[in-house]
Parts: sequence; structure tokens; C-alpha cells
Amino acid sequence: MAQVTEADVYGALSQVNDPDLHKDIVRLGFIKDLKVEGGDVSFRVVLTTPACPVREQLQEQAREVVARLPGVASVSVTMDAEVPKGRGFGEKLSVAGVRNIVAVSSGKGGVGKSTVAVNLSVSLARDGARVGLMDADVYGPNVPLMLGVAHVQPRVNVNKLVPLEAHGIRLMSMAVLKPGDEPLIVRGPILHSLVRQFLQDVEWGELDYLIVDMPPGTGDVQLSLAQLVPVQGAVLVTTPQEVALADVRRALRMFEAVNVPILGVVENMSYFVAPDTGVRYNIFGEGGGRRLSDEYGVPFLGAVPLGMQVREGGDKGVPVVVSDPDSPQAAAFRHVAEEVARQVSIEAMKPELVVLGKKAQ
Repeated sequence: MAQVTEADVYGALSQVNDPDLHKDIVRLGFIKDLKVEGGDVSFRVVLTTPACPVREQLQEQAREVVARLPGVASVSVTMDAEVPKGRGFGEKLSVAGVRNIVAVSSGKGGVGKSTVAVNLSVSLARDGARVGLMDADVYGPNVPLMLGVAHVQPRVNVNKLVPLEAHGIRLMSMAVLKPGDEPLIVRGPILHSLVRQFLQDVEWGELDYLIVDMPPGTGDVQLSLAQLVPVQGAVLVTTPQEVALADVRRALRMFEAVNVPILGVVENMSYFVAPDTGVRYNIFGEGGGRRLSDEYGVPFLGAVPLGMQVREGGDKGVPVVVSDPDSPQAAAFRHVAEEVARQVSIEAMKPELVVLGKKAQ
């Protein structure tokens, strides 16, 4: 019987391609801890995200190509994930321990941006990622309420705020620092300082993703975030109706102007299915989010249907991906999380250009 070698195994695995990164898993460095003992072969495949939607497909392909080698008696494939650190941009600050910063934004209020940010964060965490959620919507900070920690105060550890924890994620919000109904009245320079403090003076720890729930619009907070830290990309939330699309176009152009990649578009409140009849109603129009993504050549991350479960979960502090994981809404949010993780990995794996001694996008 032929004796299989490590070179044989690597050669076979080079036939397996990542469909998003368009390279084989050997060139991408995904193969770790390869062992060949007689006819028994074992190795790990370390992907760029625990939320990889083709995880099982890659595992099966890797097993099959190795099993076909002469002399192989058994194949053990262990799947793992290590989220790559996002690319740096110029002389911006880094946030200790945070690998990727993702902004969730919208052009206008009322489209469910915070709901998307919360369920995206929790979905990524339930897939095995280390996730933080920074509530930068300083004028309407409701993330703690939606996660059931509205009345919990953060503690301080050596001059740094320790994030609250809920449903597997870490979070920080102005709502827990300034509780009650008193409004926050601040202008540009103070907003810039607040954003900087939330990034630098919070003990985020080791995170694969820091999701930032932005205020609506294209104002000071958005510009401060883009200026201060390398944002791996922006997720744009809209509803199908034209008035929301018009505003999200402005948000898209703003992020492009400050060199923040657009990870894609989420169409929230996409449609409603009557529970008693099963009839679908396009209450806010149809297909607007996909048209927007086609218009600008950015990914369409998914459509989330309307449902009472989403509102009830937010009011009770239990996101729908936890309270009703089998619902169509929860399934849609999980799909969005997979697509966001995929796009972050694609952005992180893009080569960096060096211009006049400095890194450039």
C-alpha cells in the first residue's frame, strides 16, 4: 500500500477553494496541525469567522479530497475559526483587543437600526464570536433596554469602564451612564470626545467584532468614528420605502467619502405575513433594499420581515434571536450575521497598499 505524506495531503487540500476569498484553503493558511500517522490523517481547518455559511461544505470537501488519496485509511477534520484583524488605515487609533469595528447606520430614524444592531451582535456571539456592542446613538440610546440591562450600572476598573454583559455580548451605552429621561444636549466637539471615550476608556477586552450602533443621519458621531479608528465597514439599514432609501443613499455616500467600506444593505421591515392567513403584505413597498444594493454595487445582506416577536423581544430585553429562535425574523437576522461576517472577512483579507511609506486602503 502506498504511504501517504504531508505533501500529498496539502496537494489534495489545495483543490478546495473558499468561495468568498477565491483562493484555496492551503494558500489562505487555513490548514493547521496536520498529522499523518500511517494511514490516519488529521488536521484543523481554521476559517476567518465562526459564522461561516459554507463551514460544513468546506469540511466535507476537505475530507473527501484527502480520503481519495492512496494509502489513507481515515480522515479527521476539525473545524475552527479565528477572525482576522481588520486592516489599519493611516495614523488612526487602535482599540486594544478589538479586531474589527463595524458601524450599523441608517440615513433616518425609525427603520429599526438598533434592532438590527442588537440581533446582529447576539447572532454573531451565538455563532461563537467575541462581540461587543457600542451604543453610539447618544440622542436615543436604547440598546440597554433592548438587552434587559437598562437599570444596571457599569463598574470601574483602574480608570476604565467595564462593559455590561447580556446575552453573550459586552455593551456600553450613554443610557447606563446617564439613566432616566433627561435628554443629552451636546454639540460637535463634546460628541467627538464622547465617541473617543467609549472607544479608549472602556475595557472591551478581546473582541472579534465591535458593533457600533450609530445615530441616524450623517452627523458628528459618524464623522468622529470614521476619523478616530479604522472602521472595517458599515452596514446600512433601510426599509423598502423610497423616503428611507433616499436617506440611506446619503449615508452611503458619506461613508464612501471618509473611506469606510460598505459591507452591505439590510432591508428591515421588508414584508409582513399574516399569521392567520399566510398572506404576504408589502406594507412599506417591495425590493427597495435590493435595488439600492444593485444601484451602488454593494452586497445585499438580507431582508428581515415584520413580526410582533421582534417588538416584544425588544421591549422585554430578550432579542428575538434568543426569545423565538425558530421564527422567520430570527432566521433572517442569523442570515444577516453570516453575511456580515463574510464581508468583514473579505475586507480583512484584501491586500494593503503602501503609498509614500504609509498604508492606504
